[in-house]
Parts: sequence; structure tokens; C-alpha cells
Amino acid sequence: MLSDAKIRAAAPREKPYKLFDAHQLYLAVSPAGGRHWRWKYRFDGREKLLSIGAYPLISLAAAREQRDEARRLLSAGLDPGVARKLRKQANIEASRLTFEKVAREWHDINASQWAKVHAADILRSLERDVFPKIGSLPLRDLTPPVILQVLRSIEDRSAIETARRTRQRISAVFSYAIAGGLADHDPAEKVGAALKPMPRKGRQPAITNIVALRKMLAAVDEDPARPVTRLALRFIALTAVRPSELRGAVWDEFEELDGKAPLWRIPASRMKGTLDRKDELDGDHLVPLAPQSVAVLREVRRISGGGKLVFPNARHSHRPMSENALGYLLNRAGYHGRHVPHGFRAVFSTIMNEWAQRHGRPDDRAVIDLMLAHVPTNKVEKAYNRAAYMPRRRELANAWADMIAADLVAPTELIQLSRRHNIRGIDDMPRRAVRA
Repeated sequence: MLSDAKIRAAAPREKPYKLFDAHQLYLAVSPAGGRHWRWKYRFDGREKLLSIGAYPLISLAAAREQRDEARRLLSAGLDPGVARKLRKQANIEASRLTFEKVAREWHDINASQWAKVHAADILRSLERDVFPKIGSLPLRDLTPPVILQVLRSIEDRSAIETARRTRQRISAVFSYAIAGGLADHDPAEKVGAALKPMPRKGRQPAITNIVALRKMLAAVDEDPARPVTRLALRFIALTAVRPSELRGAVWDEFEELDGKAPLWRIPASRMKGTLDRKDELDGDHLVPLAPQSVAVLREVRRISGGGKLVFPNARHSHRPMSENALGYLLNRAGYHGRHVPHGFRAVFSTIMNEWAQRHGRPDDRAVIDLMLAHVPTNKVEKAYNRAAYMPRRRELANAWADMIAADLVAPTELIQLSRRHNIRGIDDMPRRAVRA
């Protein structure tokens, strides 16, 4: 058997020669001084050679380990030389399976299940936050610490929700890779436990300055969203209802849309509050509609079909639009963390109460609370006629609509903008099952 001392003492000769170790392993020494490990074996009746590597890059101990591994393959009926070539090719192919390549395949396959805007948002987030850091790395080289480092960089800019959503998308890519035999585990699966917790929900963010509010609504109008989502956001801004009340609206709740006193009668059963409130006699919430609100409804009815719901789901017309659709529209317009759909209620309350102090009547504050359907705490107030002050409520609703919609494009122009963006039909965010 060879030793390191014998190998180091082996000087070049005029002709090549061999220094044998056990089990057909030998070191081939060339006249130029090169030293290469070889292993001789027989497979299928033929004598073959397996090249192991050069000495001292491959030490004596390492050469013996590779020889023993080759012997195990041979005893299992495999050709060690072919097995090595296949393993080398597999390693090359694995290095070509970068995260970006697989992620784009995943996106292409699933994009047809998503709204175009949502699909674009997913790809944009990967291109911005993920591909620059790990896109060029093979899937097999990605570990939980590597994934966590990517997500930490997102958290560092206080985008906690974005970091968690990005982890879900990375995990979805690995699920796709595992299903296709391209990976055997998901390194992003357990990383969620190490992410920062979502901040506790407090007051809903809202822009309460009238100039900034108009600017925001104009920016939203320029977003390439589908028509129904644009119109829904305009409608909730005009009416200051809760998002859940908007999403569940049905056409039967609207009265006199072609008359002089258009009204939205939201059933008590759909309103926020206790069971007593929901069962209250004459407890429906009455929303007087300004002409601008009626114009929105006319456009919605024209494009959303003859279904029961005013703002239906894109794929299932019998279901309400997604609870995330309006929020994502505001986020895309650049107002993430600055304004949410529920924030229009705070906007209405703040601006209209300030307006009432300068131009209104002494009892306008109570009227504004009534318009917002705030639940009274006093038993006497609870029995208060919810239809009271209707003429004044209509005046305030008209004043509010004139205030925020003066410079906005008409609802019909919103549809034309969507057509210019090549967006048709009704919009909604994807189902939770396919939302990455």
C-alpha cells in the first residue's frame, strides 16, 4: 500500500509508471511530473478506468474514499464511470436551476389564475426585493438563513406585511419546484416564525386634508385597475360607508335612483353592531346619495351585468368583490400605510366637522355622526329615529361630494381609461388559495 512519503518521493522517469495501492487503485506518474489517481475495474466483462483526480489536490485518503464509493456502486450493479458522469451532469443542471428561472416559470403558469394587476404586482415585488439578492443562486443553495436575510432587508424599511407576503411567494415557488422534482424541501417554510410580528392594529391611516385627498383620488384614477374596482373606490369615498357594507351591497337596497331623492337603505342585519342593533326595528342605515354617487352606480350597473350584487367578484358574480381589492388599489397608487378604505370614514368626519364649524348649523355634528351610523351608547339615543334630519343629511352628502369630486374625471371617463389600459370587465383580487 502507498503512503504519503512514497508518493512525495516518486520522481519523474523517462516513461510513465504506476504506483499501486490496494484494490486496483494506483497513482499514474508522467515524465513531466504529473500525478493522477486512477482506479481499474471490470464492468459487464470489460476492463475500465475511472479517473479520480490529480495529486496533491486529491490526497491519498480522499482517493481511497472515492475508490471505496466506486466499489459500492459496482457491487450494486452500477458502472461507477457512468454514475459519475450522470452526477456531474445533474450538478450542472442543478446549477442552472436558479431561483429566478424557476420563479418566473411559476409565475407564468399561475398568471392566468390571477387578475392582471395582481400578477404584475407579484412579479414586480420579486424583481424588486428577491431577484437582486438570490435570483442567480441555484435552488439547492438556498437555505433558511439565506431566505431570512432577504426578508430582513424588507423589514428594515418597515414593510412588515410586505416581508411576510414575500415569504409566502418564495414558499410558493419552492412548492412548485418540489412538485416538479426540482427541489426536495422548502427553506422558506419555517422562516415565518423568525419574522417580526405584525404591528397591532390601531387607528386606521387616513388622509384628512382635503387637498391631499383630492390628489390621492386623482392618483387612484390613473391606476390601471379594472373598472368596477375604480368605481367602488370612488363610491366609498363619496358615501363614507364601511368596506364590508360596500362589498355586500345589492341593487335591491337602492331607491329612487332616477328620482329626486336617491337613497341607499342598508339593512340593519348588515350593519356593524350588536345582535340587538341588527334586530332593531327600523334600524336600517339610510345613506342619501349625491348626484355623483348616482352617476357611479349607473356606470357600475352598465358594466357589471344584471347580477344581484353591485360590486361582484371577478370570477364569481354571485360573490362580493375581494376585501383586499380596494386596499391594493390604494397601495399601487402609492398610499400604502397612508390611507386605507376604512379611512374614508375618518376623512368624512374630520373634514365635514371642520366645515360645519365654519359654514354649518349647531346640530350638524350629530347629523354627521348619524350619517356615519355610529352606534349610540345612551338608551334614549338608541331609540332615536334613524331617518331624522334626512333633508340636512342630503345637503351635507351633496356638499361632501362637491368638495371631493370637483376636479375628478366623470365615471364614464374612468371606463374609458380602463379601455385605454386594455382592461375590461370587473376587477377583483385572486382567491386566497392562489394568492401567493
